[in-house]
Amino acid sequence: MFATHDLPVFILSGLLLNITPGADTLYVITCAANKGWRAGVAAAFGISLGCYVHIFAAALGLSALLATSSSAFVGIKLLGAAYLLYLGLGMLFRHSKISKQLPADTPLSLKKIVLQGFLTDALNPKMALFFLAFVPQFIEAGANDKFLAFLFLGVIFNINATLWCLILAGFTAYFRHKTGPLPGKIWLSRLVGLVFILLGLKLGYSTNTIE
Repeated sequence: MFATHDLPVFILSGLLLNITPGADTLYVITCAANKGWRAGVAAAFGISLGCYVHIFAAALGLSALLATSSSAFVGIKLLGAAYLLYLGLGMLFRHSKISKQLPADTPLSLKKIVLQGFLTDALNPKMALFFLAFVPQFIEAGANDKFLAFLFLGVIFNINATLWCLILAGFTAYFRHKTGPLPGKIWLSRLVGLVFILLGLKLGYSTNTIE
């Protein structure tokens, strides 16, 4: 379909890649654990929107710039690393300042959760390089419209990724509902914040390759 091949292999490979823990997974779990199912869904939606940035950029050939231009890659890489560090530091220190002033279930703007999820994914140049390297392997060399084929595969990948994030949000929120507000969720948030910081440092020091 759309001049693609081995679609079942592509779907299976994408699912295996999606379940690999990363910044997106941690963000969804943290939001669902702290604020419930709606927050987890908002996080998944934001991440999905960020993924579409990479899909369209790669389909239009903009990702090739990241793969070939050292300055462009470094600029976006550092921007993404800085945002992960900002997010991680916020998780580390936010509760130490406001946990005594606000109730545990103070509503958090869903728009803010969506925006943070969007930036977490959209500012990761490794995602752009991933689409550039992975998706073309499943497009026929003689395809008349490679742009459409790329979009088709990219949308399939993102739908599967979003479904996985929604499953994570659902299970996390379910256990939160069964156990009540997590007594250690401040420390969970701090732990995830530390992981975000490590991911940001890893991204900042990584090279122009897909690991």
